Amino acid sequence: MDDTAVVAWTEAGHSKTARWRSANGRPAPARIEVVTDSLTADEANRMASQGIAMLWHGDFHNARQILNAMDRRVGAGKKKAADTPADEFYRHRQSRSHRARILGLLLIPVDPGPVVPLRRSPDIQAAAEAAYGEISEPSVVSLHELVGAIGAHEWRRNGVYVEALQDRIHPHYGTFFPTRSEYVDLVAAAPLPSDTLAFDVGTGTGVLAAVLARRGVQRVVATDNEPRAIACAGENFRNLGVQDRAEAVLADMFPPGRAPLIVCNPPWIPATPHSSLDNAVYDPGSRMLFRFLDELADHLEPGGEGWLVLSDLAEHLGLRSRAELLDVVEAAGLKVLERFDTKPTHPKAADRSDPLFRARSAEVTSLWRLAVR
Repeated sequence: MDDTAVVAWTEAGHSKTARWRSANGRPAPARIEVVTDSLTADEANRMASQGIAMLWHGDFHNARQILNAMDRRVGAGKKKAADTPADEFYRHRQSRSHRARILGLLLIPVDPGPVVPLRRSPDIQAAAEAAYGEISEPSVVSLHELVGAIGAHEWRRNGVYVEALQDRIHPHYGTFFPTRSEYVDLVAAAPLPSDTLAFDVGTGTGVLAAVLARRGVQRVVATDNEPRAIACAGENFRNLGVQDRAEAVLADMFPPGRAPLIVCNPPWIPATPHSSLDNAVYDPGSRMLFRFLDELADHLEPGGEGWLVLSDLAEHLGLRSRAELLDVVEAAGLKVLERFDTKPTHPKAADRSDPLFRARSAEVTSLWRLAVR
C-alpha cells in the first residue's frame, strides 16, 4: 500500500486533498468529483466508464445501494463464446478486472479514528485498521474495497470451521483461508512419514501446519513471506492450542535446515495476481510451484517426503500441462511415490452458469508424495 499518494478535488469552489489508501495497491484516481444522494446508478456507471472517480457526500447506505446497482450493470454485459478454455479464463479475468476498476471508483472519506463521516455509517474501526493500518489523517478509500474489508473482518471475528481440526480458524485481512476443504482433508488423511518435524511452506492462515500438529507431529515450522500471514498463523496456533508444537516464521520459502516432511500448497493457477488476495490463487509462470520442486531435495532429510498439494485446474484451463509438471519433478531429482486424489465439492464445480464450468467440473485436487530419487 502506497501511504504517500494524495488525491485532490474541488468542493464548493475550494481545493481539497486527502491521503489515498488502497490495501490492494490500486493507483490513486487522477480525477475526482463530489457526488451526493441524487446520483443515479446509470450516472455513476457513465462517470466510472470515463475514468472519473466519485467521492460520496451523502448517506452511507445509499452509497452501498448505488454500488450494488453499479455491480448489476457491470455484470449485465453480453457474454461471448471463447475458442478454448484458456481464452475463456483470460476473458473471465478481464471481466473481473474491469468490474473491480469500475466499482473501485466510488469513493468515501475516512477520518482519523478511523470513522466514516457520513450519515448512517457503520463502525469500521477494526475492519479499516486491519486493512489499512493506522489512519491518522483525512483519507479517501474505495467503498468497494472497504465493504470487502468489513466482510473480511466478519470472517475473522466469526472464524471458519475446519472439519479436519474440529475447530475454527480466524483469517486475517489479506490472508487466504480454506473455503474449500478437500485439500485440507488430504493432508489430514495421508500417512505420515515421521512425527518428529515438518515444514509447511507458504502457510497462509496456518491451517495445514495446525492439522499436522493436531495429528501428533512434534514440531511444525510454518513459513510465509507475508507478515500478515505470519501474524495470522501465530494467532491461530494459539487459539487452537498447538503453539507449543507449531511456530510461524517469516521466510521467503524454506526455513533453515532439513525435515523428514515438507508440505506445500502453492497457488494453483499460473497467472498474474491483481490484488493481495490474488497472491494465494495466482502464481505467475508457476514460479512458487517450480521453485518448491527445484529446491525440495536440498531441504529433505534422507528418506523424507515432500507433499505437494495441487489442483489440476490449470491443466483443464490449458495454462499448464501435466507433462510440464512431471518434467520439473524429474529435473529436480524427485520421484512420485504416490498420489491421493479427490474431487472438489464446492458449489462452482456444479454451477453450469459459471464461465469456467467446463474446467471446474473436471478438476481434481491431489496430494503428491514426492521423494528424492
